[in-house]
Amino acid sequence: MRRLVRETHLAASQLILPLFVTAGEGVRREISSMPGHCQLSIDQLVIECAEAAKLGLGGVILFGLPESKDDAASGAYAEDGIVQNALRAVKREVPDLLAVTDVCNCEYTSHGHCGKIVAGEVDNDATLQWLAKTAVSHARAGADIVAPSDMMDGRVAAIRQALDGAGFQNTPILSYAAKFASVFYGPFREAAESTPQFGDRRSYQMDPANGREAMREIELDLDEGADMIMIKPALPYLDLIWQARQRFDVPIAAYQVSGEFAMIEAAARNGWIDHDRAMMESLIAIRRAGADVIISYFAKPAARLLQ
Repeated sequence: MRRLVRETHLAASQLILPLFVTAGEGVRREISSMPGHCQLSIDQLVIECAEAAKLGLGGVILFGLPESKDDAASGAYAEDGIVQNALRAVKREVPDLLAVTDVCNCEYTSHGHCGKIVAGEVDNDATLQWLAKTAVSHARAGADIVAPSDMMDGRVAAIRQALDGAGFQNTPILSYAAKFASVFYGPFREAAESTPQFGDRRSYQMDPANGREAMREIELDLDEGADMIMIKPALPYLDLIWQARQRFDVPIAAYQVSGEFAMIEAAARNGWIDHDRAMMESLIAIRRAGADVIISYFAKPAARLLQ
């Protein structure tokens, strides 16, 4: 009877699995703070993608770890970059799997920030060209959706113009529209090797105290041409997912970030909480708040339970 009258439903097709791709062959380098997740070489990434497709996941989102970094984030938009090469391999072997790409610079810059550094500060406008070039290179390599996560003002418009100009009018933009300067990204910094070498990202990521500003940021990105919007992190910001659902009639994604995942994993491994129940309750809460899509490191185990 509970199943019959359930109001909120979760399906594997609503989940997107984040994957970290690195150079080499046969590489499965465990991420210590994220049990069950690894940095993967392209051949191993393809295996993970094939499993994701078999489980019926909605797709994967790719993060790249280049062999070298520089001040210009050149690996982000290189035609033979790590993500670009990974996309071609995935689309060759698992063509029907939806492939989303993270469009940012922090994994590719020697300083670990998301933009070009001018006079010791991140220069918003100077960074837009990098992001536009990266999005086009991803689309050219086979990305189904590009997802800018840098939080530079005006990036959606710059990317939309660049995609349209390169013949990718039909490539959607999933904008990290409300991305907060959160402590819950800690394990991701290990996974993506993207910790800033100086300062922090609070000058361009949002203040966790500001909900009204989040709604303005979402509205601005939609006005610039975003097709879908994302709120990140998820569980500490359920109220904003709910507000966005009431205000905006577009697909809404929520990113259940590495810290959210790690807390449940750590508590479960210490015997303090039931792993599967906590995992599913957290995902249902995000859906109940109004998210259509959930990017989650729990995507695979949750999909298995939903079969």
